Amino acid sequence: MGYDLSGIAWRKSSYSSANGQCVEIGSGLPGIVPVRDSKDPAGARLVFGEGAWTSFLAKLNADHPTAF
Repeated sequence: MGYDLSGIAWRKSSYSSANGQCVEIGSGLPGIVPVRDSKDPAGARLVFGEGAWTSFLAKLNADHPTAF
């Protein structure tokens, strides 16, 4: 399924370093979370369901509690 991601706002985590090697997430599309590489903003994008993204973040936080 394709999504029109042309008008969304992208943001990086406040934990991102200045070296530009991070991911950005898009906001403003209900029920999905688009993700892209900050070094290649015009490149490929992954789109996750909101529930899958929430589960992913919960697992990261459980495994690395000081990272967030």
